[in-house]
Amino acid sequence: MLDKRKRSKIRSSKFILGNSLYELKNLETGSVDMIFCDPPYFLQLNKELHRPDMSLVKGVKEKWDKFSSYSEYDKFSKTWLKECKRVLKQNGTIWIIGTYHNIYRLGFHLQNLKFWILNDIIWNKVNPLPNFKGTRFTNAHEVIIWATKSKESKYTFNYQTMKKINNNKQMRSDWSLKVCQGKERLKNKLNKTLHSTQKPEELLERIVLASTKPGDFVLDPFFGTGTSGAICKKLGRKFIGIDNNPVYMHAAKKRIMKIKPVDTSLIENITIGDPYKKIPFARLLKK
Repeated sequence: MLDKRKRSKIRSSKFILGNSLYELKNLETGSVDMIFCDPPYFLQLNKELHRPDMSLVKGVKEKWDKFSSYSEYDKFSKTWLKECKRVLKQNGTIWIIGTYHNIYRLGFHLQNLKFWILNDIIWNKVNPLPNFKGTRFTNAHEVIIWATKSKESKYTFNYQTMKKINNNKQMRSDWSLKVCQGKERLKNKLNKTLHSTQKPEELLERIVLASTKPGDFVLDPFFGTGTSGAICKKLGRKFIGIDNNPVYMHAAKKRIMKIKPVDTSLIENITIGDPYKKIPFARLLKK
């Protein structure tokens, strides 16, 4: 049976307040160039964590990270992944970030849906939260899966741009970056952390610069406080941000309104032509 749902054509950046599982269904098929997903991690935190001085560690305790079982989490994950594949352009890419709690399950579903994995990026946190109890290794990294819609996709990869921002060295798949902190971290009226999993802007800068072109559309179905939208506006991309929390969405809008676009021509004016065209190695060395 054909889906006769009237899906919206979005021609400019847009904030969408609502449930991602429903709102994704309203987006036009094959309409976005890149998707960044920072979904609930299903951390399964049941007890409070204290520092050695007995002060409370603020963990992820919000309702949006609560699921009754792995089966419920898997159903949730497969639903949004299917819709993401539908709205992604044929040559588009998707980036999904997670921890050991969920990233392997997401990778499993991703491959079952015939996405083609290009890389898994290790975000090495330079300043991670210590393991206060001393019962495990300090959890100092997160994993980001970068994948195309299919094996045949002719995706965007701005190799020379990434090399240029990496001191003219080929960028590797392990990125050492700080967690979000200081003035970049959004606070509530009580001066407390607004969102427990806000990502650093530098992380999104790399992702957006690596796999999009100016003017491209980036979808973030778990928008939170809008880091992806802020970076898109800064770098001359368009975005669609979806989140069902009005407090987060209000903060994201307020944050993004203050962003001023920057001139990225100095790092984005290098092209290498068709990535599938074979070039004699001697000519490459000469260049």
